[in-house]
Amino acid sequence: MSDQTGTHGLDTSGSMPRRQTRAVRVGDVYIGGSNPVVVQSMINEDTLDVDGCVKAIRELHEAGCEIVRLTVPSMAHAHAVGFIKQRLQETYRDVPLVADVHHNGMAIALEVAKHVDKVRINPGLYVFEKPDPTRTEYTPRDFQVAAAKLKETLRPLILSLKEQDKALRIGVNHGSLSERMLFTHGDTPEGMVESALECVRVCRELDFHNLVISMKASKVSVMMAAYRLLARRLDAEHMDYPLHLGVTEAGDGEYGRIKSSIGIGGLLAEGLGDTIRVSLTEHPLKEIPVCYSILQALGLRRTMVEYVACPSCGRTLFNIEEVLHVVRDATKHMPGLSIAVMGCIVNGPGEMADADYGYVGKSAGKISLYRGREEIRTVPESRGVAELIALMKEDGVWVDPPAPPGAAAGAPSDGNGSAAPIAAGGGGAEKRQTAGAT
Repeated sequence: MSDQTGTHGLDTSGSMPRRQTRAVRVGDVYIGGSNPVVVQSMINEDTLDVDGCVKAIRELHEAGCEIVRLTVPSMAHAHAVGFIKQRLQETYRDVPLVADVHHNGMAIALEVAKHVDKVRINPGLYVFEKPDPTRTEYTPRDFQVAAAKLKETLRPLILSLKEQDKALRIGVNHGSLSERMLFTHGDTPEGMVESALECVRVCRELDFHNLVISMKASKVSVMMAAYRLLARRLDAEHMDYPLHLGVTEAGDGEYGRIKSSIGIGGLLAEGLGDTIRVSLTEHPLKEIPVCYSILQALGLRRTMVEYVACPSCGRTLFNIEEVLHVVRDATKHMPGLSIAVMGCIVNGPGEMADADYGYVGKSAGKISLYRGREEIRTVPESRGVAELIALMKEDGVWVDPPAPPGAAAGAPSDGNGSAAPIAAGGGGAEKRQTAGAT
């Protein structure tokens, strides 16, 4: 077998084998195992606004969000979640819900666990004590006492989730490590990992394994280092719990998307990650197309058409940017296809070899149409897109686009002027996850 490992120990085969994890059920969705990477988001409505939350959750789910999180800061909010879950079941469907519980939230978590499919806790805040400005050290005994308190507080929640066959996310945030972790490990990825593993060990002592773990930070380098270290530590202790990836507080606009794509995409490319959330300071609906675009770019999920197009150069004899938009508008409703638009025949045919269909500049006013690597015919540029569609029809591939429904208005954009190509619950061209997946 040829050596496919580069000089830095990196796999150069082009494949992306995923870290083997157990499947954890969250409602009717499975995270980990052989299942596709799951897309998540979080609504920003006040959880006491039952109608507003139901509307927001439904909109996210219809846009392709497979698991929806909501904040539960008080007991009143925990009770409201029960009404939200019931209303969704009555008026729409049962959407997998996650409750976000923070400061000293044991009683809240125990109540809301009755109504959701997963509870998320932050180890640094779940047993929250204000930092002592006069403290200069944490003795081993101090550390053990605090760890015992965390274990005592976690135990009832873990037993409740175990009895109900529900899931727990141990969600560590770089910015909210406990004082004792900061004293012992510093504001570091090591501190984040130790914070998570402390909770994991409590779960294992109670034979509870419906766990998902996250290591979020606003700094991409810290986030990536924490997940890599966590994966190594889990594997060393033969723990196969799935990972939830995200860059927290990524911001908005292009830069927020770039930060998320580098952090999340970089780890996915290394085989780490079973579910993702892109956190933007924008409407949550705008997070969903970014998630699916990251997964599509890595070949992990095919939920839209893959377009291959060159950047153009002096050899290009037609307006490739304009043609690409026309081709996209005509074909974007056929997820799973790969279509190339290339400026000339010098590099075009070779660089688009993996595409299902190709549109390549041939000469002034002429373009060639390809099926895979095979050149099918040369046609006038003015007829290029129509002939491309005709070729697809000849092959039995073409399907007519759906009539533009009124509901399409306001759908999230994919950044290219197209509606997000995902049906409710992450449909598209993919097969849905199954309960039998492991």
